Amino acid sequence: MEGSRGNVQKTDQKAGMRKGREKTANKREKDDKEEEQDQLINFNNKPAEKDEDDEDLSDSEDSVYSGLEDSGSDSEEGDDKDVEEGSNDDEDKKSPDQQALVKMNKKKEGGVIEGKEEKKEDEYEHDTSDEEDIRNTVGNIPMEWYKDFPHIGYNLDGKKIFKPIRNKDELDDFLDKMENPDYWRTVHDKQTGSDIVLSDEQVELVNRLQRGQFGDLRFNEYEPSVDFFSNDVMIHPVTNRPADKRSFIPSLIEKEKVSKLVHAIKMGWIKPRRVEDDSKTRYYDLWANEDSSILARHKMHLPAPKIRLPGHEESYNPPPEYLFTDEERALWEQQDPSDRKLPFVPKKFSSLRQVPAFPRFIHERFERCLDLYLCPRQRKMRVNVNPEDLIPKLPKPKDLQPFPTTQSLVYKGHSGLVRSISVSPSGQWLASGSDDGSVRFWEVCTSRCVKTVQVGGAVKSVAWNPNPSVCLLAVALESVVLILTHSLADKQVISSTERLLTAPLEEGPSEGSVTVVWSDVEGEELGQGIRLKIQHPKAVQQVTWHAKGDYLASVMPDHSSHLQVFIHQVSRRRSQNPFRKNKGLVQCVSFHPVRPYFFVATQRSVRIYNLVKQEMTKKLQANSKWISSMAVHPGGDHVICGSYDCRLAWFDLDLSTKPYKMLRHHKKAVRSVAYHRAYPLFASASDDGSVIVCHGTVYNDLLQNPLIVPVKVLRGHVITHDLGVLDVKFHPTQPWIFSSGADATIRLFT
Repeated sequence: MEGSRGNVQKTDQKAGMRKGREKTANKREKDDKEEEQDQLINFNNKPAEKDEDDEDLSDSEDSVYSGLEDSGSDSEEGDDKDVEEGSNDDEDKKSPDQQALVKMNKKKEGGVIEGKEEKKEDEYEHDTSDEEDIRNTVGNIPMEWYKDFPHIGYNLDGKKIFKPIRNKDELDDFLDKMENPDYWRTVHDKQTGSDIVLSDEQVELVNRLQRGQFGDLRFNEYEPSVDFFSNDVMIHPVTNRPADKRSFIPSLIEKEKVSKLVHAIKMGWIKPRRVEDDSKTRYYDLWANEDSSILARHKMHLPAPKIRLPGHEESYNPPPEYLFTDEERALWEQQDPSDRKLPFVPKKFSSLRQVPAFPRFIHERFERCLDLYLCPRQRKMRVNVNPEDLIPKLPKPKDLQPFPTTQSLVYKGHSGLVRSISVSPSGQWLASGSDDGSVRFWEVCTSRCVKTVQVGGAVKSVAWNPNPSVCLLAVALESVVLILTHSLADKQVISSTERLLTAPLEEGPSEGSVTVVWSDVEGEELGQGIRLKIQHPKAVQQVTWHAKGDYLASVMPDHSSHLQVFIHQVSRRRSQNPFRKNKGLVQCVSFHPVRPYFFVATQRSVRIYNLVKQEMTKKLQANSKWISSMAVHPGGDHVICGSYDCRLAWFDLDLSTKPYKMLRHHKKAVRSVAYHRAYPLFASASDDGSVIVCHGTVYNDLLQNPLIVPVKVLRGHVITHDLGVLDVKFHPTQPWIFSSGADATIRLFT
């Protein structure tokens, strides 16, 4: 009984062990399937570790049989194989993508469970958060606010963050710059107040950014772009999503917008766009067909220019009178093509077969195209004006008489050039100075030489004193100005002249006393009438008197010196230089007849100075290259200037500083100009041997311009050594004119 009971117990134990083994295998199979499903669903997640259920298996009831599982019996191997085969069959049923995912997860799981050698990466190891490195939590504010404080902000607890101790001065900074090899890569951080040494990578990054390159070395800016839509037509659409329901229903919002726009158009708030006229850009042939429709559309229509019909000269067998002679042919060849009557030479051929090809065919076609292209598109009403009507109506010279017309007297006696003449205030006497070294006095009415004074040098200028109560003559030769008394007057005038010359001198040095020397004359020169000598530093070219007769101006043209003009006072024997600076090469000077003005003519301009205020009031631009002479109108508001470039400029001082009129009547240089004291006449003398007399009426009405009319050309002088008339002067009371020339004569025109 006991033995049979023991056998029964053994069999019960074996049956229990078998049941336990089957139970464990089924549970493992179930867990594997659940794991596979989890992995299929969460294939992106990391492989999960052993569940708690598996860990607790060792402590459960079935853990007693765990050792039996590892014993490696045949039945177990068979069962395991069966399970694996079953699992393989399940895997075969799955899709290829699912199989690949399962294999990947198995590999990962196997690596984690079996080896446990792959360390999990720490995701915070390479954290580059800028804000954690900044110790100053004050925020992104300008650090200049704290430059005068010992701290640079506050931390999270509200305590001050003090600046690092920096006791470096400029010397320490310089030594650090010389000795520290990393000084060039050290940067001062304003936010933390510390110095940061840049690494090689950071320096390279800065250099790349300065060169305009990308900061990342691995970034390729020239990578080929990948087109999402290729040029190949795809079989399937990018999206095959069915259309929305709302796409079939009219939009209420759009309906509302359209209704608002319609209402605005009806109310006139929105105006429709203008239809652009295409006719502006439409091109057409203007002369395609000359029909009435074009004539109606273009009121000022111009028909196409017609080609000139061929004449007899274009025939292959023209009449003999149309053929050129040798002279006509030579003349035709010399003429400019635009001046020729015919653009070709007529030729004669015996038959039409012998006529060659026309050589100017291309030229003629081109000229015809030019005729059509350059033809005016609009007809303009031409006003038929007689050219003579355009010329301003000037009065006839007969209406402007009296003026000098004929040569009456010739004053002969000089043997050299007569450079200067001057008429006495009474008009009875004439003085002349010549290159032969003599000054002659002539009686005007008889042309008799009354007196001759030898001055010992070529006379450049003579000037009669305009004061009728004094008989004085100023003579300029070389660097001396002589004051002569000619005794051609009554006793009262001679005695007043003597009183003027023998007046007591005031003491005190004059301004020009250093350079100008006054001296009395004795002996033979005194017997000839020479009373005073005024010695100048340079050669004197011109002398002129003031209207009152006490002041005398002399001109010495010199580029290098400011001593070009001197003003002398005869009664006090004083001289002064009015100009401190050289304003150009002075040509001539003149006093204003009424006001205290002084005119100074340089090469290009005329300056007008106020002698009372001692300042320049006006500058006249002559528009000529070289002024030769100047004359002031007796009224004082007009000036004429002659120039070596054959021009005569009339200035209206009230009108402008530019010439009112430029007269170009002379062919050669203008040497002298003059105004008449009483008559509205002025004259100009030139090297072409002529004297042109012009009528110049100056009106009292300031709104009316002067009337300038050339009335007479006076000829009589012989041109000698390319020099013609050198000086011209009007008679003070009569409409007569005196002229002196290079032919050593003086002529009177009346």
